[in-house]
Order: sequence, then C-alpha cells, then structure tokens
Amino acid sequence: MTPMEKMVARLGNEPPLLADGRKGPPDKREVSARWLAGTFLTGFTSIILMGVALSAALDGRQVLTTPAEVMATAEISNASGDVSGKSGRLTTTALSLKISDRQVMQVSSIIKEGDRNVVKMIPFGLVTMALGAGHTTKKSYPAFNATDVFADDATKGKSIETGEIYGAKVESEVTLKTVPFPLDNAAYDASNNLTLEEVEEAVRISGTALTEGDVQVASLHYLDPLRFGTGDDFAINASFGVKIVQENVSVAPKVNSDAPATEFAEEIIPLRTDTEPLVALTDDGYDGSDAEAIAEAITTLLSAPKLKGGWALRIGIETIDDRSKIVRASVYDGKTHLFTIAIDDHDQYVPTEAPEISDEILASLGGAPLPPRVRGDLPSVYDGVYRAAYAYDLTPRMAKQLIKMLAASVDYKAQLNPGDTLEVFYSIPEGLTKPGDDSDVLFVDANFSGSEHKFYRFKNDDGSADYYDENGGSSQQFLLRVPVPGARMTSGFGMRRHPILGYMKLHAGTDWAGPIGTPILSTGNGVVERAGWTSGYGYQTLIKHANGYETSYSHQSRISPEVFEGAQVRQGQLIGAIGNTGLSTGPHLHYEMIINGTKVDAMAVRLPSGKGLSGSDLVSFKKERDRIDALLESESEPQKVATN
Repeated sequence: MTPMEKMVARLGNEPPLLADGRKGPPDKREVSARWLAGTFLTGFTSIILMGVALSAALDGRQVLTTPAEVMATAEISNASGDVSGKSGRLTTTALSLKISDRQVMQVSSIIKEGDRNVVKMIPFGLVTMALGAGHTTKKSYPAFNATDVFADDATKGKSIETGEIYGAKVESEVTLKTVPFPLDNAAYDASNNLTLEEVEEAVRISGTALTEGDVQVASLHYLDPLRFGTGDDFAINASFGVKIVQENVSVAPKVNSDAPATEFAEEIIPLRTDTEPLVALTDDGYDGSDAEAIAEAITTLLSAPKLKGGWALRIGIETIDDRSKIVRASVYDGKTHLFTIAIDDHDQYVPTEAPEISDEILASLGGAPLPPRVRGDLPSVYDGVYRAAYAYDLTPRMAKQLIKMLAASVDYKAQLNPGDTLEVFYSIPEGLTKPGDDSDVLFVDANFSGSEHKFYRFKNDDGSADYYDENGGSSQQFLLRVPVPGARMTSGFGMRRHPILGYMKLHAGTDWAGPIGTPILSTGNGVVERAGWTSGYGYQTLIKHANGYETSYSHQSRISPEVFEGAQVRQGQLIGAIGNTGLSTGPHLHYEMIINGTKVDAMAVRLPSGKGLSGSDLVSFKKERDRIDALLESESEPQKVATN
C-alpha cells in the first residue's frame, strides 16, 4: 500500500455531513445571505471613510479652474531656469482696464538723460469728469477772481519729466545714444583706386582660383555679377553662411508650438445707476452664454435683481486662441470688496475668495460717476471745474492749470449744463497711482454747451511749456475783451450824446462801471506807451501790443507803480484801478481798442488767437499731438469679446 493510500485510510473517506439533511455537496449557484450582507456593509463603510477623508483634504472648498494669470506667473517664476519646456505662446498677465471715468496706464516714453535717451515705462492718468454730476469736495479752493485766473504764475512749479511718447512698449529700460556721423575721420584711400578695366581683369584672374565662401568673396572688389553671366561658375551673389545672435541671449527651440495661446485680462465696469447684472455686461459688449450664466449667479448670490448705482463690477476674461470667456466676476462698493464668483472645474460659477488687487485696480475703484443733476441745481462753471478736479484727486496746481487753460474759451460765471464734461490726461510720479505735487495736465478735451475745445501741453525748444490747440495755436487769446472782472458795461461803442459836452459825438470805446478801486487788468502782453494824466481822459494808460494793436484805459483813480512808459506788461496783470478822473460823470473805466491807428469796437471786432507755434516747434508739436491722440484712442476703444 502506498503512503497516500495509508493516509486516506487513516483519515477516512466518508461523504460530507450536511446539517440540513441534504445529500451531496452544496449548489454553487446558491448565495449566502450572511455573506452578501457582510460584503455590502464593508463596501458602504469604505465609501463613507473615503468621503470623509476627501472632504477633510479639500477643507470643504470648491476646486476652481486655474486662470491664465496664475499660469503665467508660474512660468515666469520657474526657479529651475529650464526654458526648453515652455510653449512660447503663453503670455504674461495683461491688465486691460477700460474704465469710463478713471484710468491709470503705463506708457513707454523717451527721457533725456545727459547725452543719452532712455526709453522706459512711465505712469499716466486719464479721467473723464461729468461736471454736472454734482461733485462735492471738502477741500477749499479760491473764489473766482479774474486777476488770479489770468495770473502768469498760475501754473509755475516743478514738473515731472514725461519726455516724448515712444509709441512702442518696452519690457525694461532701453538706453539710446545719438552721435553725429564722424565726417572728419571718414578718410578715403585714393591710392587703391582701380579703373573698371583693372577690376574686371583682377576678378577674371582670381575668379578661377577662389572657391565659394564668405571670406574669399568678401575680399573681392564689387562688380555687377550679371557681367559674368548667370551661371554657377562664380556665385558672387550667393548667400553667406552668417548667423547673428544677440549678446547674452540664450536660444532654445520652441516646444509644442501648436499649443493654444492663453491670455488673461481684467476690466472694471462702473455702475452709474441700479442695473441688472446681465444688462451691465451686455451694454459693455458681453452677450454670450458665459455672460448669462455669471449674471444669473450674481443675481442668486445677491438675492436682488439689480446691482446698486455707485458699485463697480470687476470682470476677469480668459482668452484662448482669440476666443474669450468670463471666468471671474467681483463686485465692489467703492474700494470695499463685496463678493466674488468664479468658474470651477465643472464650468459652474460658484462663490470664492476675493482676488488679489493691484495698485492700478485699486486706483480705478474710486467710485462710479454720480448721475447728472438738473440744470437748476448746478453750480457755475468755475465751481464745477474745481469740485470735479478735487473729486478725482487732481492737485490744486493741476486745477489752476485747467482754469487758466480754459479761461479764454469758457465763461466761468455761467451755469453748468448737465452734459458738460472734461477729459483730462496727466502725469503721475513713478511708484504712485494718483497725481502728485509735481504732476501736470498734458491734454484736455473740454465740452461746454456742445462746444468742444482741445488743448495739448508742449515744451518748446527754449524749454518753456504752454498749452496749444489742435493746430498749434495758443490756448490764450491775443487780447481779452473785458479788462475789469465782473464789471457792468454801461455804454458801448458808437454815436451818442456826450453826457458832459451835450452834443452828439462818437463814443470810441466801452464803459465799465464799478466802485472806485476796482482792479483793472491788461488785456494782453505789450509795452506801456503812456502812463499818466491826459486831459479829459484823466489818468490814462496806453499799451502797445503786437501787429499794430493798442489798448487804452482811462479815468483811473490810480496807476500801478510797475506800470510806466517803456515797461513790459503781461496779459492779466494788474495795471490800475477804476476811478472818476477827467471828464467823467461817475466811477468807471473807459476802454478803447485801436488797430493800425483806428479805434474799433472791442466787443465786436474779431481778435486773433495768441502766439502759436511755427517752424520746427510746430512740426514737433504735431508729432506729439498725434502720439497722444493715438494713445488715448487705443485706450478708449471698447473691448469686443468673442464668446462661446
């Protein structure tokens, strides 16, 4: 008997014992209810434990899609320095703020530093002020005084060096140095002067021995290659094997050049009145399904159908291959963040934390323009300009620049109209987002009662700066029509019965009544021809201006000490005071304007503008004007977004 047979005999070979009395083994198709219940409970418990662990890992937060701004930052800050893995098409974050009333921009400008020109990014500001919006300010400003308005030192002071707009964006400072061509050192060696026949003979002899190559060909005298035919025996016009590589620049091949280009931009939409979110987005050019979805999410989170007037909507747009989509929206009340909604991995807009805020964004959230008021509630033009300027953080010096610039075109004592606006482009100190003490107004587009006036700041070759219209004409009039601020005209130019002599006589001027001592201003720049007593004119001042113009000021109570024969006076300078001297029936100023020896009506004659630009100054001004116009036009164009 084999060992195996002995083992079986010892253990026994009886059939299995079944508790239920059945014969034979159990049926494999039968399922144990106890085993099934245990398996189900084990699986259910595992799912519960996995869910708890996942929830704890995510800390209950939604996983949002990574916008291009984060991707770009990650690429730039790659510490490994390996650029071979970059696609070459992912751009850095582009901050594109299209704001209706306030904007801060970085502009490439050329700054003169010694004998070099430095091209660098300089901050500028642009505001559009609705003067009829009822602006208020706690800052004090001077009451209207024509003497101060026309004072020559209203805009004096230190200015920011803004240079000349370069026209192309630079990533870092670029230094340019221009030197005259060294004509004195450009000597020509005439000893090696060969005739055409000698050159041709040298080429024919050397051409058979020289092979094609950069050095050999470059050593030959130049001769028209067609002179020897078009064959390949001597390819003098063959391309050279030269490759130029920038110094200190690493060159790496692009990988995955077909990857989509991704960009991220932001826009601020100020809300003037209570507005539905979808209406605000649609009016600004967003009319796709993403706009509808995010508007619905904002309305749900807000629990109200409209966003309040004065709030601002900050939109984040992701663009992939020219197709844009809104991926984030934040709502602000002034500079206070209210809530933010962003898209998650399931293309759902969900609440999230406030995004980081840059200085440019913060400066743009100064509050939306207030709705215009009715005309009866509006202040004077003078008060409206000052209040709006201070409401938009313009400095007192910049406000004075605006007042002086517009003085010859606007009646400051008139009442504002609801549609009056000022668009102001100005300089900003480096590192700041709002004007400083040395900021200047660089451009103004003023609209008053439907009349538009544009003025540009320009620095002449002599270093002086002033404001000029689109054609290079001065913002100042050649002569003012009214020499007494706020005075009342009692008698105009023309025939009348003389109040003292009693007969008809030509009244060759205009009379301006006022209390004795009321200031009299010079109506233009000129030289004093006479200053003193003149028979029936009493105390008289006669000023000679350019191009045959003269003005006369009579019946004065006194003449300013700095006004004497031969003295230089400027427009708006105090030259005397109203009096009752000479043949006069009461305190007033008799003002005359004389052109080429003929007295004319100062209130009706057509006056030339102030001294404008000419020659090289005019050419330079037009170039700078065109650069500013192009810059502001590109910044004001509405962004049209392609949506899915």
